[in-house]
Amino acid sequence: MNNMINISASPHTRDSWTTQKIMFTVVLTLMPATIMGVIFHGIHALWVILASVIAAVGTEFVFDKICKKKDTWTDGSAIVTGLLLALSLPGNVPLYLPILGSIFAILVVKCFFGGLGKNFINPALAGRCFLLISFSMTATTYIYDGVSTATPLAVLKAGDAVNVTRMFLGDTSGVIGTSVVALLAGGLVLWALDLIHGEICFSVIIGFTLFMGIFGGQGFDPKFLLAHLCGGGVIMGAFFMATDYTTSPISKLGQMTYGCIIGVLGGLFRCFGGAADSFSYAIVIGNLLTPLIDTYVVPTPFAYRKEMIALQNGEPKKSLKERIPKPVVVLAVITLVAGVALSGVYTLTKDTIDEQKRAQAAASYLEVVPSAEAIVTDETLDQAIADLGGQVYGSGYGRAFIKEAVVGKDTAGNTVGYAVSVQSMDGYDGGVTISLGLDLEGRVTGIAFTELHETPGMGMLCGDPEFKDQFVGRFVDAFTLNKSGGGTSEEEINSVSGASTTSGAVVNAVNAGLDFFNNHMKGGN
Repeated sequence: MNNMINISASPHTRDSWTTQKIMFTVVLTLMPATIMGVIFHGIHALWVILASVIAAVGTEFVFDKICKKKDTWTDGSAIVTGLLLALSLPGNVPLYLPILGSIFAILVVKCFFGGLGKNFINPALAGRCFLLISFSMTATTYIYDGVSTATPLAVLKAGDAVNVTRMFLGDTSGVIGTSVVALLAGGLVLWALDLIHGEICFSVIIGFTLFMGIFGGQGFDPKFLLAHLCGGGVIMGAFFMATDYTTSPISKLGQMTYGCIIGVLGGLFRCFGGAADSFSYAIVIGNLLTPLIDTYVVPTPFAYRKEMIALQNGEPKKSLKERIPKPVVVLAVITLVAGVALSGVYTLTKDTIDEQKRAQAAASYLEVVPSAEAIVTDETLDQAIADLGGQVYGSGYGRAFIKEAVVGKDTAGNTVGYAVSVQSMDGYDGGVTISLGLDLEGRVTGIAFTELHETPGMGMLCGDPEFKDQFVGRFVDAFTLNKSGGGTSEEEINSVSGASTTSGAVVNAVNAGLDFFNNHMKGGN
């Protein structure tokens, strides 16, 4: 919007851009991304969008009626919130997720704080973060073309190549609003109409790109940078979420500072965070910093010299220490020291941690192939894993990934077994990684966990011999999970009581490893 403030005698002229007109214009500019999302992610994505929008509008309507307030749901802001929330979710999520997210966004973040213009963070982003924290597994399960698969960012983070053209079009795994070309078209229209501040969206993109170029590990490689710009909600966040009037700074200098902070934080989380898709948290933190930015990043009026006026009035010139508030200095120093310390610790320990992980994996391979004296790699198996492209393995094993496959040798150099490292992202609390040992025929010789961070006393019990030893000595093509317990057949694995999710993740990982063995390792292939 135009930043000029005209002061004149009444009656005052009013801008033709009403709140309702602005909001419905935003809805129209989001339509290309919405349509592309439904085309690429299927009809269920449409139900997710409708459920989110209806829940958002309905929540505000009910709140207004209960509190006997003037109807505000007609201004279109709730529609924008519901639509943005839906576009930031996978197209396959159950409908209760967008409904709960919209209720939280409108009721808790918007209505409870006084309504439109009084929320302290972007409601749509707050709803998304609420779902990511409360329903992390469900909200990050991506199914594309009927197959559970990793997002391009997850593939990129694993070091594999991605198709940037498909990412730009939105023809890939991810959230519903993943079409960059459609989002750019809508965002640029808003900018051209002067409804969003270019200082914010372009500062976000520039700050993010510079950070990724410096710290991303591949320099300013155009394909690498474009891949990161096209994934993880960067464009949607820059044009449609960071530019929210209520939660962004007022001055142009403040807006550029705010945008750069979001871009740098987005790059920081992307490079060093646990999740590739964490741009939402960067914008939320930027929202929280907006009052501080508006307080201290204030443009100097034209021809205004505060020091000169003070001297003319006989006041002594203030020192630099007096002009900069002490809390700002303390906060800046603490942030700088903490940042340098954390980055230094990460740099110093990264190689050691990687070496420890390799040693842990090697020890687990010898554990699950007890007849082996040495573990060696095989070029054919390495190539078979590379050909998977970091994608989810198969179609019947949940979100399972084949990480490594090695050969066990005896003292004479003969092959006595194999070990496969498999990761399943279907655990209750994240990833579960196992080493699966197999003899030459495919009989399970053992399983060992290299990653298991489930609930103590429940999911963690899957690491006990009572559960994992059920697999040992069995010769089957695939196992099935018996959730009620008491299974006696060769294929059945009894679930840990109260931890069927983790138990199922382990069974999926074992079955994926068995299938990989049968296709790439059995018979010495």
